[in-house]
Amino acid sequence: MKETVVNQFGRRVRQLRKKHNVTQQELANKAKISLKYLQSLEGQNPQNPSLVIMQKIADGFGIPLWKILKMDE
Repeated sequence: MKETVVNQFGRRVRQLRKKHNVTQQELANKAKISLKYLQSLEGQNPQNPSLVIMQKIADGFGIPLWKILKMDE
């Protein structure tokens, strides 16, 4: 089964979070989103994140949004 774009985004967030050695709670706090939402995003059946949420996550990492959206790393 082909992975959806939303699942790819969640996987990319998890990958970056581990690379930056940040817990879900730490990223949620930095991104100013709920821990439950972040857990859902990284889970099996995530909701479609809005552009605002994606930008908040990028801000939480301190990187431009395009670096999260670049899925080929």
